[in-house]
Amino acid sequence: MPRNSIDTKQRILDAANHLFYSHGIRAVSVDAVAEKAGITKKSIYYHFKSKDDLVTAYLKSRDQPNLDAFRMWFERAEGGLPEKTLAIFEGVAKATEHPKWRGCGFLRTIGELADKPGHPAVKAGAAHKKRFEQWLEDVFAAAKMDAPSTLARRVVVLMDGAFTCALIHRDSDYVLEAGRLAQQLVSQELPA
Repeated sequence: MPRNSIDTKQRILDAANHLFYSHGIRAVSVDAVAEKAGITKKSIYYHFKSKDDLVTAYLKSRDQPNLDAFRMWFERAEGGLPEKTLAIFEGVAKATEHPKWRGCGFLRTIGELADKPGHPAVKAGAAHKKRFEQWLEDVFAAAKMDAPSTLARRVVVLMDGAFTCALIHRDSDYVLEAGRLAQQLVSQELPA
């Protein structure tokens, strides 16, 4: 068992990430997280004042790694801006084919908390989506697009729709189709 507070907190977050993503936030108790982390429930409450705080921390811990993956797929792609945009969707499509993929953890958590729009986890999920949108807008603005914010919003709508369809149908082709549409939108908006 970890001997310092930072290791214990990370162990709790790792357990929460695994359980919340695999089973959903309402299906997983604090007791289950404690058992998975190999600690006591009291230790969880030492680090997180409530389950709501733990759920929020779970989403916040996923924020930067997800954004980094999108950036990595974008930056590694060959071609211009349309192809790089498509590459983000291709990366997601590949991820959806993993047997442990359960959809977008942010969308799923927000869906579970739809009756609590002011919940801090809902705000954390919305903030993640906004950061992705802002990053796209910055990329499109740097390319001198006429309406970078509108284009970024359209790509985000396509991405979230792709996540949803892939989860419903368990078919990565929905993500690829959304990616091809995003590629087409970006191509159409390139400055002459």
